[in-house]
Amino acid sequence: MLLAACAGAQDWPAYHGSYANTKYSPLKQIDTSNVGRLKLAWKFDTGDAGKDSEMQCNPLVAHGVMYVSSPLLRIYALDAATGKQIWRFDPHGKAPAPGKYRHRGFNYWESGEERRLYFASGPYLYALNAKTGVPVESFGSGGRIDLRENLGRDASNLSVSVSTPGVIYKDMLILGSIVSEALPAAPGHIRAFDVRTGKLRWIFHTIPQPGEYGYKTWPKDGYEYLGAANSWGGLTLDEKRGLVFAPTGSTAFDFYGANRHGDNLFANCLIALNAETGKRVWHFQFVRHDVWDRDLPTAPTLVTIRRGGKSIDAVAQITKSGHIWVFDRETGKSLFPFKEVSVPQSDVDGELLSKKQVLPLKPEPFARQDFTEGLITDRTPEAHKDVLERFRTLRNGPQFTPPSLQGTIIFPGLDGGGEWGGAAWDPETGMFYVNANEMTWVLRLVQRKQGGPQTAKSLYNRNCATCHREDMKGAPPEFPALTAIAERRTEAQVREITQKGRGRMPGFAHLQQPVQDAIIAYVMKGEDQEVAGAPTAPSKIDLRYRLDGYIRFTDPDGYPAIKPPWGTLNAINLNTGEYAWKIPFGEIPQLVAKGLKDTGSENYGGSVVTAGGLLFIAATNSDKKMHAFDKRTGKLLWEYTMDAAGNATPATFIVNGKQYVVIGAGGGKWGNASGGSYYAFALPE
Repeated sequence: MLLAACAGAQDWPAYHGSYANTKYSPLKQIDTSNVGRLKLAWKFDTGDAGKDSEMQCNPLVAHGVMYVSSPLLRIYALDAATGKQIWRFDPHGKAPAPGKYRHRGFNYWESGEERRLYFASGPYLYALNAKTGVPVESFGSGGRIDLRENLGRDASNLSVSVSTPGVIYKDMLILGSIVSEALPAAPGHIRAFDVRTGKLRWIFHTIPQPGEYGYKTWPKDGYEYLGAANSWGGLTLDEKRGLVFAPTGSTAFDFYGANRHGDNLFANCLIALNAETGKRVWHFQFVRHDVWDRDLPTAPTLVTIRRGGKSIDAVAQITKSGHIWVFDRETGKSLFPFKEVSVPQSDVDGELLSKKQVLPLKPEPFARQDFTEGLITDRTPEAHKDVLERFRTLRNGPQFTPPSLQGTIIFPGLDGGGEWGGAAWDPETGMFYVNANEMTWVLRLVQRKQGGPQTAKSLYNRNCATCHREDMKGAPPEFPALTAIAERRTEAQVREITQKGRGRMPGFAHLQQPVQDAIIAYVMKGEDQEVAGAPTAPSKIDLRYRLDGYIRFTDPDGYPAIKPPWGTLNAINLNTGEYAWKIPFGEIPQLVAKGLKDTGSENYGGSVVTAGGLLFIAATNSDKKMHAFDKRTGKLLWEYTMDAAGNATPATFIVNGKQYVVIGAGGGKWGNASGGSYYAFALPE
């Protein structure tokens, strides 16, 4: 992989610019003195925007060619200077695209005159000729490999894919995965594949098998039926040391762990692996036996900090809970103090939580940690009264307050805090930049029906209502509504998704055919009837409790239940752990019109910091803006309103002597406008 050669050509040759995941660019043609003159240079419309569609791709640029994806995961090569299409590849072929995708970027590799582009569509990892867009026949079978294979158990009917690219080390493509967050789920093992042939080179079991380190932190046969503990947020590579850093998420099922007693290594860990062999070098577990969905949401960042006049190469990891952890890259020693805290135990039958958890003492969290009555929204008296009444019915407490049948407030919410856009680091100043959400959610468990006759409705509630709700309204766009699904999907399409799963949804091929038929008939036609022969006793993956849907705690008008700011942008000096600045990030146009400014906005996507003194970021859901801030002060220097929110990470590069900044504007989060265009900005001639 000739990343250095591409970087010398002032390209953007990897996800987030480099495998160090710093999102730093040495370019400075655009700087604080002239960024106010930035203009739209070109716009490319993929034509794939649709209701609730999203587009999260960080463009990749190599040799003046830009590679992007559409909301329906069609792949495009564009002239990076003009936005003109060079080629297009559609992994769906002549079949209609099966639905929206979350694709965040590519892996690029070159050797001599050979150039390849790697990405996943569904369970298949593709290798394309980067010059032509044609699959490389020598890679796997006809240019692709099946990611459901080589996992150590049968995953043929489970969902396994890659939404965030991995890293390439020497001649190996190292990948995490996105799998279902409910059972049945595939294990989230980390794997290395031969970059030329697609053959498996090594595997690290994130759910350890007998005899492996961490095995005793699980049930004895847990590796046979438990899933997830996957690295969906991407990987980071220290090429000099041959270390790959893998952040992992929680174990399926996310919110109730009666079938996985123990601390559950290597879920919720940062794992340092030998990139050559896949052997563990060190690890740190952030949450033991997670039941709060506290996945590590993004790949960590390679940083260098100053201590006692010396430089220390470190790796910094942000969390959904709003914390920053910094470790020595070689040893895994935390470079800031932390504490072990005693936490409340669950009162839900069968649950057994870890008695101790860990929290860092410095830097201070970049998101508020406690939702008190004093923080309840006062946007209007009516909103305050409504939220206060509901607030007082819920369980509330510090971090690690257990899920409950009563309903437990989770703050920061299930989307963070920190999210998949991750952080940026500036080697010039030592500043670490993080954008954050500040939303409250409600985590409520409900009991599944146990024993007795089963109806189609009870079977739907048992297997589907966690994500799609009992009323089938879901929590779009994360979990789509199933109301009127017969108008959008054929029965054959619904059956295929039901059996094989997709993305975060598990496949239900393990259910008996009469059960599948009854659920599909209930969803598509509203038919409810008793189902003969349906299982009445829970199995190891059929738990007694499920989630009562993904509930965002909002006021009656849909605005956050908490006082602003609802989104922030933060700059932290990692040498000292102190904040340089913190500002509300984004705003809500409807509220601005009523005089309520600087509320902040929910935001998804990352930033890019440059030697020109700038921090470029879009991300904000509601105002649909691309922004440029002074990286030293947080002062807004330029902004541009797009057709949809730029819920992605920008890229910056130079072609033909001109610096460009490009962002994908897909929007679609939480009911906001959807789009499918890429915007490129440059200084006028």
